[in-house]
Amino acid sequence: MEQKHPLPPFSEETAKEKIQMAEDAWNSRDPEKVSKAYTEDSEWRNRDTFISGRKEIVLFLKEKWGKELNYKLRKEYWAHTGNRIAVRFEYEYQTEEGKWFRAYGNENWEFDENGFMSKRYASINDLAISEEERKLR
Repeated sequence: MEQKHPLPPFSEETAKEKIQMAEDAWNSRDPEKVSKAYTEDSEWRNRDTFISGRKEIVLFLKEKWGKELNYKLRKEYWAHTGNRIAVRFEYEYQTEEGKWFRAYGNENWEFDENGFMSKRYASINDLAISEEERKLR
């Protein structure tokens, strides 16, 4: 059976390691790479969108990064217990029209025994910013 280390139950150190791995993968903007961190039947809620499984994850991320250009993300440890991690994050992106936004949010993650994320629930809010207000480069 394939495993994605570190495995639960998480310590604060291994939870932070898992968060950094997620940040690095998302900043690659490679939907296939990102999808490999999730179970085949992973469940997501992303804003008002419900996603099920790796295939839908890949399609969702291709569409997302097709619209959210120059995407840059930072994730921060919030809490953990057993096989769950809570994260706060912010990311910046540019629209095709050249407008900049910063998105803020929280994610709740649940992992299976092999270290793959089985559930991801994200609440996200966007804020219009100017180019000068950018802080993630």
